[in-house]
Amino acid sequence: MSSTVNIAAYKFFRWDNLEPRRDELKSLCKRLDLRGTILVSGEGINLFLAGSRESIDPFLSHLRSIPELVDIPVKESLTDYQPFNRMLVRIKREIIPVGLEAAEPIPDAAPKISPELLKQWLDEKRPVALLDTRNDYEVELGTFVNAIDLNIKNFREFPMAAATISEDVKKQPVVMFCTGGIRCEKIGPYMKSLGFENIYQLDGGILKYFEKCQQSHYDGDCFVFDQRVAVEPSLEPSDMSECFACKRPLMPIDLESEHYVIGQSCPRCYESIEENRRKQFVKRQASILKIAVEQRGSTPYENKRWISIPQRCAGMPLLDALYHFYPGYSYAQWQSAIDSGEILLPAAAKRKFDTMPVRADQIVREGQRFLQTIKDYTEPNINPNIGLLHEDPAIVVINKCAPLPVHPSGRFNRNTLEGILEVAYYPEKLRPAHRLDANTTGLVILARKHTYSQFLQSQFTGGTVKKTYIATVVGHPDWDAIDCDIAISKVPIHGGSRSIDHTGQPCLTHFRVLERLSDGLSIVEAVPKTGRTHQIRLHLATLGFPIHNDPLYLSGGSAREQPEPDLESKALGLHAFRLEFIHPITQLLVSFEAAHDRSQFQGAS
Repeated sequence: MSSTVNIAAYKFFRWDNLEPRRDELKSLCKRLDLRGTILVSGEGINLFLAGSRESIDPFLSHLRSIPELVDIPVKESLTDYQPFNRMLVRIKREIIPVGLEAAEPIPDAAPKISPELLKQWLDEKRPVALLDTRNDYEVELGTFVNAIDLNIKNFREFPMAAATISEDVKKQPVVMFCTGGIRCEKIGPYMKSLGFENIYQLDGGILKYFEKCQQSHYDGDCFVFDQRVAVEPSLEPSDMSECFACKRPLMPIDLESEHYVIGQSCPRCYESIEENRRKQFVKRQASILKIAVEQRGSTPYENKRWISIPQRCAGMPLLDALYHFYPGYSYAQWQSAIDSGEILLPAAAKRKFDTMPVRADQIVREGQRFLQTIKDYTEPNINPNIGLLHEDPAIVVINKCAPLPVHPSGRFNRNTLEGILEVAYYPEKLRPAHRLDANTTGLVILARKHTYSQFLQSQFTGGTVKKTYIATVVGHPDWDAIDCDIAISKVPIHGGSRSIDHTGQPCLTHFRVLERLSDGLSIVEAVPKTGRTHQIRLHLATLGFPIHNDPLYLSGGSAREQPEPDLESKALGLHAFRLEFIHPITQLLVSFEAAHDRSQFQGAS
């Protein structure tokens, strides 16, 4: 049963005080739970809304309480679903844009004729020309028999196209038509200026004609600008779909094409979209490499960074908290930073950037923030060979090299994947959906919008992403496959490492030997079923086969007091090879792979 009422209405008139009118309409629609679009401007109002009858009726009552809108004509149709995703109320310069410096409707410039009268003229085979003012993709879906099609891509092209119509046509009666009538009303005066002697407009457009005359003299459906895509002459939604990329209506046969990709392309736009994406992809890859090679963080600069005290450090003296926050600095280095005034505490003062000095022994609390300012700071060099594997409107997929941190942390700020991509994608702000250690290579997924980031992160934290790693380990395992479920501590210890703790976080990794090499190393596939910090590294080390070039973990699962400096400048023998997850736009399972390259383990200095 159809329970949603769809309304379309417009009216040209002089209107002022637009901001309070917009706010009033926005508040009303929110209260009534309506969705759709309302455009207001100095020339009038144009709206498409949908909601329950109990919501639509009070809205119309309010609209018609405005003196200028007492007689606004409204077209209605019914659906069994809500065709709009959200509610927008916007102020525009024009409620329907035209490619003219100045265009405004003038009463009776193009008199309206009723659908019934037009049908009568066509039944009687009167000499009348029908002029379709809509875009090419709308005309393609359906139009009046023998109507003139100007083959325009958008309405701004109409004035120039209309000027090419022959003088013979201008001398006979011409009836313009569009979806609901608004375009014809706006363009009427211009048509008179072109010399059309008897120019008319179909009152209420195609939708009103369908309501009064159904299919007569019309071939096909009518495109509408909501999720219905098109309606049949009965005003029931047709079985058309719409291409997310080019907005063209799609026939059922189009949906079977190999070039139809939900949310990305259709047979009509595939080639142009793919070519543009290819060019953009090549340009973006070159930009990423250029920025990475510059090693922007390796030139001395003043580095300011905020340190927020985590829960695990609450109640500690500041010196202890800083060391536990970042054990890459020794106690002596943190003490020196405090003594030299590098570490400051924002003061509870009126001026935003007031700060005051700190003491090493002062007790800190969770969430407390300290500002560290390091003059002439220089970051270590990173491996710049970042590979761009894929980008679409929702995600960017990177094949990360090593050493290269994903996030600013420790000794790195500008020389990070985030820092490099921030420049390459400016003004976009990409958001990593998961973590990868600085010395681990392979796949990193980044989201292009906050909503996509939330969608992806929920999959990673929920454990629904299937991850496959390739590890190069020291030694030849005496097993071909094994499951390791050794629990790991929640709290980091020296050097930022984790330890085996049977009361800690439960975890599970499945390992399978792919190849035993002649140089004493082995290639092992690792599929983590849980996502704990350093899980694969610590599990393999505990099994007696530490990962090649691991600066922290030793055979048996013990950890060095501090990461081995020589190994920190090399790629770890751990590669994020494959990721499978649900795409934020298409809602389909996607899979990405990054080729495993052992030559990366030679490292970079």
